[in-house]
Order: sequence, then structure tokens, then C-alpha cells
Amino acid sequence: MKRAFDICAALSALLLLSPLLLSTALLVRIKLGSPVIFSQPRPGRHGRPFSILKFRTMTDRRDEAGNLLLDAERLTPFGRMLRSTSLDELPELINVLKGDMSLVGPRPLLMRYLPYYTERENLRHTIRPGITGWAQINGRNCLGWDDRLALDIWYVEHRSFLLDLSIIFRTVAAVFKREGLVADPRSIMLNLDEERAGRQELSRQGSDSHGT
Repeated sequence: MKRAFDICAALSALLLLSPLLLSTALLVRIKLGSPVIFSQPRPGRHGRPFSILKFRTMTDRRDEAGNLLLDAERLTPFGRMLRSTSLDELPELINVLKGDMSLVGPRPLLMRYLPYYTERENLRHTIRPGITGWAQINGRNCLGWDDRLALDIWYVEHRSFLLDLSIIFRTVAAVFKREGLVADPRSIMLNLDEERAGRQELSRQGSDSHGT
């Protein structure tokens, strides 16, 4: 039922939103250049990588050595608007049709985070990742990593069709209210790998100090 609903809903949304998709793509091309669609490998079901599709929100600005500038320096006001309205996420409907994603599920994070999940947190990869999820309507980017991942696991263990419908409706309301969204999450929190690598280092230093 979930997969059939995903296909019908994603196809209907693409058809209904096609004018918005086309106009957004045109504006991205004019303001940010090409390519219009940003693609990045993300872990899907069972951790298998797939290419997530989003509208581009950053420029290709580089320093004198040819290295890309930090995300915050490449994120334009137009890009911030796309993120704050979640318009940049619309191409993920294609990922849903392809079977890479579901409408509802844990958000697919970065591939480099995989070594830093606990055994329990890895349960989030036993189902398809989603465009929206339980964590997204309960704090979204304002949550700390431990809380956010705990909400993902709660969803995996309690998922149902009715819960999915509730999450979808609450997501639409949250998007209109722009609740819990930070255009540049890096401005308020560390990446998961940075946070947990730092935590492991502090734990190691604590163990070393107790041993001396």
C-alpha cells in the first residue's frame, strides 16, 4: 500500500506542480547557472547509495587556489529562499517514482555519516528514506543529532499508513509556516561526523586521563 500510494501521490504532485517546477528551474538557471539540478549520493534502503535530486541552491564560487568556498559563502539569497520554502526538495519526487525514496521516511543524510551511527540508529536504513519524516515535523533542523535520529527510529518502529498521512499533512502546514527550518544548518550545529568524532576524542582523552 505504501509503495502504491507513493507512486500515485508523487506522479500527481509532479503533474499538478509542473508549472512551479518549470518556473523554479528557469529561475535557478538564470540566477545560479547550470546545472539546474543538484545530484549527490545518499544512503538509501540498506545503506545502498542513490543519487538524490534537488534544485541547485549554491554557486560554484572558488578561492584563488580553485577550491570551492564554504557552503555559507556560496549560498545566495535566492538559494536561501528555495530552502526556506522547501522548493529545492521538489525534484525528489522523481526519486520517489524511481523507488529510491518514499514520501515519508527518515531523511537520507550524507554517505560519510554511515560509520557514526549506533547499531540502533542504523535501523533507519531498513526502510526507504523519505522526503519528509517524523523528525521533520518535530523540530527538523533545530533538533540535536541524538534527538533527530531517535525520532527516525521511533518512526521505523511505529510506521503505518495513517501515520504517514498525518506526517504529510503536518509537513504541508510546517512548510507554509516555515517552522523548524534553517537554510544553513551548519550555522547552528556541527555535522554528524564532526560532532561524534569530537565526542569520541573527548571520551578517549577522558579514558587516558583516568589511566594516568
